[in-house]
Amino acid sequence: MSNETWLLPEGIEEVLPPRAAFLEAKRRAILDHYQCWGYELVMPPLIEYLESLLTGTGDDLDLQTFKLTDQLNGRMMGVRADMTPQVARIDAHQLRRQTPTRLCYMGTVLLTRPDGFDASRAPLQIGLELYGHSGVESDVEVFQLMVETLQICGVKDVYFDLGHVGIYRGLVKQAGLDTQQEATLFDALQRKAKPEINDMLSEINIDETVRDMLLALADLNGGQDVLTRMEKVLAKANVEVKQAMSELKNIAVAIARRIPNVSLHFDLAELRGYHYHTGVVFAAFTSGKGSAIAQGGRYDGIGEVFGNTRPATGFSTDLKTLLAFNHEEVVQKPGIFAPCGDGTDSDDDELLQQAIAKSRATGERVIVELPGQTGDAKALGCDRQFVKQKNQWQIKPI
Repeated sequence: MSNETWLLPEGIEEVLPPRAAFLEAKRRAILDHYQCWGYELVMPPLIEYLESLLTGTGDDLDLQTFKLTDQLNGRMMGVRADMTPQVARIDAHQLRRQTPTRLCYMGTVLLTRPDGFDASRAPLQIGLELYGHSGVESDVEVFQLMVETLQICGVKDVYFDLGHVGIYRGLVKQAGLDTQQEATLFDALQRKAKPEINDMLSEINIDETVRDMLLALADLNGGQDVLTRMEKVLAKANVEVKQAMSELKNIAVAIARRIPNVSLHFDLAELRGYHYHTGVVFAAFTSGKGSAIAQGGRYDGIGEVFGNTRPATGFSTDLKTLLAFNHEEVVQKPGIFAPCGDGTDSDDDELLQQAIAKSRATGERVIVELPGQTGDAKALGCDRQFVKQKNQWQIKPI
């Protein structure tokens, strides 16, 4: 029987050097960039009591959450599958600010099943949330930061999907669909199964005009012309739908003005996070990946269960997924090799230690030889070494 103790669970991976150093450098660059926009870093715990993790936005995460029993009190806990509900709790319950609050985060989440083909069950989630403002400006700010995050990670050929869950919600309300009918229609719309949608709507006693508008959602996708077609096709929709259409148009115009070269695609049947999003939804796609590489949107009222209702918008992504599309050559920075002292000359050893410390203070990698080790300086990734000349330690090429 072969020894397989080294195997990792399916969908769980490790990051090795030099890739791990590259990932860490990007992580720092992204968080530093968010800080320049006023976003404060928070570090939620890896596990929480289940009712907190699955509250609000967390309702959709039940099947994705690993559950365990707290041995101290017998309560059920969960390992976070998404950090967004945790950050919402921090804003609403811990900070309780009245002013707009910008928070960002980074950490590993754990999923019971991979979210998509060949996906990780342990994504390195990075994202940000803006609480306390319900205008177009905050949605555009979050969208712009999502674009800039992809740029920092070197992701090319990106296009963005925009939609608005308020359009579907308003039409469902106008049609008078019950909860089961709404869920069935939602599922069919996600698959853009037009014959199935048509058959379902034909069996329901609703106004023909509303039926036609619901059926049209599956075709309302494409470029900028969708916004024009949308207003014609949904001209007889209720006030709620028209307000949602106006918000979508205003956000699209603001994004195009702020980011002139952005590639926008509109899809009114794309309802990611429908059960908790309340407004605009957006996602980023790139060639070679069938699912979204980053996504977000507006989810007002998330803090109500934590005692502080606030408008909210944000986005998140998996840093490891983004860097898989980065084609930069990842190499380890060459180091400087330092010989081990023989202990016979304490002054000489002190001078060497001072030289080593000085180099490390400037960001150099200095690798000190260990007594009896195997492998020389080059085997350790060094292209320079400390050489003693005229009672001084100097750095020379190998």
